[in-house]
Amino acid sequence: MIPSGPRILFIANAGLKVGGGHVMRSATLARALTARGAACAMAASPEVAAVLDAFAPDVAREPVTSLAPDDLADALTGQDFEAIVFDHYGLDRNAHEALAHGRPSLILDDLADRPLGGDMVLDSGPARSPTDYALLVESHVRLLLGPAFAPVRPEFADLRDAALARRGGPVRRVLLSMGLTDPGGLTPRLVDRLRLRLGDIGLDIVMGATAPGLKGLARLAAHDPRLTLHVDTPNMAQLIAEADIGFGAAGSTTWERCVLGLPQAIVVVAENQRPAAQALVERGAALVIDGGAADLDQQVDRAIVRMFTDTTLRERLSATAAALCDGRGAARTAEAFLGLIAERGAPPQMAPPAP
Repeated sequence: MIPSGPRILFIANAGLKVGGGHVMRSATLARALTARGAACAMAASPEVAAVLDAFAPDVAREPVTSLAPDDLADALTGQDFEAIVFDHYGLDRNAHEALAHGRPSLILDDLADRPLGGDMVLDSGPARSPTDYALLVESHVRLLLGPAFAPVRPEFADLRDAALARRGGPVRRVLLSMGLTDPGGLTPRLVDRLRLRLGDIGLDIVMGATAPGLKGLARLAAHDPRLTLHVDTPNMAQLIAEADIGFGAAGSTTWERCVLGLPQAIVVVAENQRPAAQALVERGAALVIDGGAADLDQQVDRAIVRMFTDTTLRERLSATAAALCDGRGAARTAEAFLGLIAERGAPPQMAPPAP
């Protein structure tokens, strides 16, 4: 079917330090827009292309040498698109406006720490309010705030009812997912702490092929039948649905675990993750572990004991997390952005100037 809607370009960051979460959630939003008639493509540096190859080969791409503003401006010269989506914390208002060049634009953000351009901002943080962006965006910018707008792949919503129905039982499987590139390199350390208390419980470990601790964990899993290693898995929704508790980084996969009501302990590995993590704790939707703390091992041990032994805690964490996010955020965001594009009308098709 030939797309009948607007042509939309995505600029999403990826790399060893930032991981693949930006590309994953942008690909989810791109699919939601495509399902509604848009024609979407992603600016694909080598790092972005690697994530797309593994997890979203169906998403079209525009090759770029890098995601630096100057390189993007050069690569986009002459490109024919009518709107743009940014998911890149290294870009600010100057870059947004120069690259969009009058086209409607949506910015995916979690930081609220710099001036932003564009016409619409999505921040799925559970504690976000309009005042956080009052001095960072122009008065006309529309804000899509809170987990209701979190871009989660549709397969999570599809499994939601079945996953919630099985919550509350004994712990038989634990899921550990610290991000594709394992920023902070904490996965092996967490595996060591979990192995001490697993008994005969199974542990599913999710990692990307480029994660630095992968080889060592592969050797360990070969000799410990309780451990199952999942590399660049396309089956994350199923793994979360089948797990009884989860330990994971405080990134975009937090919302995937919430959709399926997985009792979780979230590990903060970057300062920008701390506000959202704290908000989840205050709402009773998760335990939190400070990945940079001197007493990290002790924090992990306490979380393991609580999660393994306290059925009431697991039930409360599951119910509260599931109530926060239903997995329909990509559809809501796509509808809102397409509505804004329609209101604005098609801008002139011309190459953006260099930032």
